[in-house]
Amino acid sequence: MTSNTLRDDCYDADGAPPIFSLDTPEGLALRVALALRAERRMPDATFDRFLAPAFRIVSGHFWTPLEVAARAARWLTELHVRSVVDIGSGVGKFCIAAALGSECSFTGIEQRPRLINTARSLARLFNLEGRVEFVAGIFGELATPPADCYYLFNPFGENLFDPDERLADDADLSQARYLHDIAAVEGLLASAPLGTYVMTYNGFGGIIPDDYDEVRIDLELPCVLRMARRERLSAFSLPRAGREWR
Repeated sequence: MTSNTLRDDCYDADGAPPIFSLDTPEGLALRVALALRAERRMPDATFDRFLAPAFRIVSGHFWTPLEVAARAARWLTELHVRSVVDIGSGVGKFCIAAALGSECSFTGIEQRPRLINTARSLARLFNLEGRVEFVAGIFGELATPPADCYYLFNPFGENLFDPDERLADDADLSQARYLHDIAAVEGLLASAPLGTYVMTYNGFGGIIPDDYDEVRIDLELPCVLRMARRERLSAFSLPRAGREWR
């Protein structure tokens, strides 16, 4: 009998999942996909088996939980959102899971090449390459793709972590970078067109402009999930005129 357990010793140096025979990874991927589409609860450990061990053990700290992605997917469907940009997409867990639970297209922005490699491999495994893509680059230095909704899972908090709490030392992290990235998101939201949505899980450290009205909130998840829509275009868009989300 073929086991669905993914061995820890078969990941490449970039952290990408290996190529398996059809009866093992695709069967497990199909079960994950069906569960998410049906909004059935699934342990994060089931999805995380597709990740390299180093990424798996930090899942609860750095990657969006499946139940959060499922709730987000429901909101995106209810509000007829067509495209989402995930700022700081990591291994792509949110983009993959939310795409499985909705019809949206997703673009993940991530600065670490190892995480991009993993995310792209997952998109191929789940047959989502037509709706999910990942862009390698530093937020604020590359052009942020336009989207109906921007998603943030506190992506800049790692800048303030102690060195031994960080994911790795392969990125430029500092308090100055933290403030720069928050200001970049605030500027993005201040210049976004009418009708743009922003969704945050555990906030992002910055201010949501006052011309965004909250349309969804879930206080029952491990951290707060919120969604707001830009309803007004102020004569002068001031990013710091707003409220901080946590």
